[in-house]
Amino acid sequence: MMTEFFEAIRDFTETGGQVLLVIGLLIFVMWMLILERVLYVFIWHKAKKRSAMQEWLARSDKSSWNAEQVRQKIISRLIMNLNGSTPIIQALVALCPLLGLMGTVTGMIEVFDVMAISGSGSARSMASGVSKATIPTMAGMVGALSGVFASTWLTRKVKTERMHLEDAIEIKRTTASA
Repeated sequence: MMTEFFEAIRDFTETGGQVLLVIGLLIFVMWMLILERVLYVFIWHKAKKRSAMQEWLARSDKSSWNAEQVRQKIISRLIMNLNGSTPIIQALVALCPLLGLMGTVTGMIEVFDVMAISGSGSARSMASGVSKATIPTMAGMVGALSGVFASTWLTRKVKTERMHLEDAIEIKRTTASA
C-alpha cells in the first residue's frame, strides 16, 4: 500500500520533470513559513502583546511627547514581529507561477526535440513533452493560489491587529486650562 503511494508520487514527479521537484520544494518551504506565521499569530503574539501592554501600563507618564514615542515603538515592534516572514511568503507566492512557466517552456522544448528527431508531429511521440509542460504549470498555479489566500489572511490580520493595538495602548490627552 505504502510502496504504491510512493511509486505514484515518483511517477508523477518524473512526468512533470525536474522543475516539478523545485516547485514542490518551494511550496513546502512556503507552507512551513505560513504555518510558522499562523502559530505566531495564535500563540506567541498573545504573550508578546500582553508583555507590551504591561510595559505600557507600568509607565507613569502617558501623555508627553516622549510617551507617544514609546507608544509608537511598542506598537511598531509588535507589528514588525507580527509581519515576520510575510514578505518572504509573498515572494514565494509570486515565484510559483514563474517556475510553472519555466516547466512549460522546458516541456515544450522536449516536444520540439521529439518533433525534430522523429521528423513528424505524431501525437503519441509528443505526449510526454506536453505532460511535462502542463503538470508544472498546474503545480505552480495551485501553489500560488493557496499561498495567495494565506498571505492575504496574514496581511489582513496584521492590519486589524495594528488598529487594535493603537486603540488599546492609549495616550492620555491633557487639556490646557485657560
